[in-house]
Amino acid sequence: MSGGRWYNSDDIIPAAKKKLTGFSYFTVCGLVGTADTQMYFMQALKNACVCVCSGCLIEQLTEEKYECMVCCDVIRVMAPVWSCQSCFHVFHLNCIKKWARSPASQADGEGWRCPACQNVAFKAPTSYTCFCGKVTNPEYQRSEIPHSCGDMCGKKRTGRDCNHPCNILCHPGPCPQCPAFVTKSCICGRTSKQVRCSQTESLRCEQVCGALLNCAEHCCSQICHQGQCQPCQLRVQQVCFCGVVHREVPCGTDRNSFDGTGYFSCNKQCGKMLECQAHRCLQTCHPGQCQPCPLSPKLVHSCPCGQTALAKLLELGYPERRGCTDAIPSCGKICSKPLPCDTVHLCDKLCHEDSCGPCSLTSTIKCRCGSKTKRVPCVVIQREELMFTCEKRCSKKRSCGRHKCGELCCVDIEHKCTFICGYKLNCGQHRCQEICHRGNCQPCWQTSFDELACYCGETVMYPPVPCGTKPPECKNPCTRQHNCDHPVFHSCHSDERCPPCTYLTKKWCMGNHEQRSNIPCHLQDISCGLLCNKPLPCGFHRCKRICHRGECDAEGECKQPCLHPRPECGHPCKAPCHPGTTCPHTTCTAKVSMQCDCGCRKETMPCMEAASSYQRYAAIAVASKLSDMQLGESVDIAQLTKKEQTQAKLECDQECATLERNRRLAEALQVDLSADPFNTKSSSCKYSDSLKEDARKEFKFVSEVEEEIRNLVELANKGKQPKRSHCFPPMKREQRRIIHELAEVYGVESVSYDSEPKRNVVITAIRGKSMCPNSTLIALIERETAARAPPPIAHIKQYNSK
Repeated sequence: MSGGRWYNSDDIIPAAKKKLTGFSYFTVCGLVGTADTQMYFMQALKNACVCVCSGCLIEQLTEEKYECMVCCDVIRVMAPVWSCQSCFHVFHLNCIKKWARSPASQADGEGWRCPACQNVAFKAPTSYTCFCGKVTNPEYQRSEIPHSCGDMCGKKRTGRDCNHPCNILCHPGPCPQCPAFVTKSCICGRTSKQVRCSQTESLRCEQVCGALLNCAEHCCSQICHQGQCQPCQLRVQQVCFCGVVHREVPCGTDRNSFDGTGYFSCNKQCGKMLECQAHRCLQTCHPGQCQPCPLSPKLVHSCPCGQTALAKLLELGYPERRGCTDAIPSCGKICSKPLPCDTVHLCDKLCHEDSCGPCSLTSTIKCRCGSKTKRVPCVVIQREELMFTCEKRCSKKRSCGRHKCGELCCVDIEHKCTFICGYKLNCGQHRCQEICHRGNCQPCWQTSFDELACYCGETVMYPPVPCGTKPPECKNPCTRQHNCDHPVFHSCHSDERCPPCTYLTKKWCMGNHEQRSNIPCHLQDISCGLLCNKPLPCGFHRCKRICHRGECDAEGECKQPCLHPRPECGHPCKAPCHPGTTCPHTTCTAKVSMQCDCGCRKETMPCMEAASSYQRYAAIAVASKLSDMQLGESVDIAQLTKKEQTQAKLECDQECATLERNRRLAEALQVDLSADPFNTKSSSCKYSDSLKEDARKEFKFVSEVEEEIRNLVELANKGKQPKRSHCFPPMKREQRRIIHELAEVYGVESVSYDSEPKRNVVITAIRGKSMCPNSTLIALIERETAARAPPPIAHIKQYNSK
């Protein structure tokens, strides 16, 4: 080549000599250092890099050092493979098939993603082909590249305008740049030059462009360039359509708007004289000729208000208009044109030529938010756009969801919050300075560049340290000063207080009753669970609280009941402790068990009622003694002494007399009473008056309970088990008392368990001890409440008179 110089490939890049097949030497036109030489050097470097990439693939595949990214195993020369056409990575064919079917490879739309470059492919590979794709299931030849067909590649290169196929053998990786020379024109098209086909940069010549600019008057003075020419920068004077306003603009501005007189509109009144030579144009500055005079007789065909035609007015005798200066005849009707207040108000003047006057009425306008209305003169609305704000405050939540809007007459849609958030950040030291927002605040952005160490200083966290970071965890024993001398079992910590000492020691309880073992060192107040039993300051009682801390009389005075005996009955006083004073005179509320002489009747009642019962019993006894004295019998008055009065007794009733009669009859007949020949065990039960009264009040509840107890007793007497138990559900105290009394009548054991409000009763029937009475309580109540039959009418015999 004339004017050229030969360069060895080693002068450019060493890798290029090894990988550029078929080009050991080449020619560079021009001198070293020119733009063409630098461009050629860059292109050669790109080709070398591409060849090195393909060469590495060839080397690794040949030496079986290339690993599949899916299975991480080496790709053998005989194994079927698949190569991605985007990143040129090579995979096992079976591996890429499994990957294409896996959920992890699926793209958002359709297709699957390459494991290496994430390029989306719509069709999964099905067959084993060579790198150029022309041969299926290529055979391995030692003299050829593995997995290639050995023929020329022939694939289309990546260049936009290159039509030359790849001319090297079938290979992995991208095809090298096209080495062919082609003739290309410069940007302006005046000069042509031979360059590499792979060159992508545009050619430039040294000539002036000369293309016509946008103004269509001047030509481009730039050197050969790419793209459109710049607009013309020459400044020219332009006039508006009406010829009043002038401006200075770049040449070519509004070139298409020129109408022969002007280029633009000044947006002012035209003011040109119309054809009538009497009126001027009232339109805004406009291109072209002005419109005909609107008052011309050819254009006006009705009166000023438009309600009556001029032809009809001419018939009535009005003069005919000859020119635009002649007055338009008036019809004499109300104008009724809409007034400029933009409402439904109409002009109430007679038909006239000039504009309708301002409206004298009022209109209703709404506030910004539309919740309030207001009446204002239409003149104000015509003069300015009136809008007022009401006093209604917006109650909607702002965008943060925390604050209310609170604006007067609010018209916002989003209601953005303008307050500062102010919540504490995760560091616990700073507050959020952002605009109030939804969700969690961002982490604290402040960072410390000082080292953060634990308390003992052995473990260090190096900067940067985010704000709020706790000191690092240290495994060394704690070195702080402790309150005890026991061994330390916890590690170094950042808390101000150490964990409590858990060393096991011996300690006395709070009341010094006993010494407990295996007590952790940090426990100070220990209760043994026993009664305190310390003497109280009153001198009569002892503390009944569980082993406690502090003084026994924390409330100031003893509240336990007085134990002094009453002089009249001997029961304790029971009033709150009153040391130094006599017992108050109050009614004794102690319960006293009473029975009759034969022991059949038994009842528990307050002491006061027992005393009155004894007085009644003593009066009867004295009366009987007096009757015996009158008969001359001796009387023992020792039974009526004061000591005997304390033993209150009940009177024997008819049932007692029945039992006594049965006893005497059994003695006379020599019958064993233990066999219960008269069924006294089942017939001698007596229901108390209080139990009968409760049965009348809660008839349903008593009937259910008695039925349950009766079934339990029958099961215990007939079954194999000697005992039967039943648990009632939790109930009130009065209902539990009814169960206890009924259980006593049936000979059934009853015990209450648990505490209020879940306290319940458990009854247990025992074979041989529990017996059912002949008559149930419910049957007894029903007989008492049943209406008695009327007495029978005596039969009267009637005798006939003789």
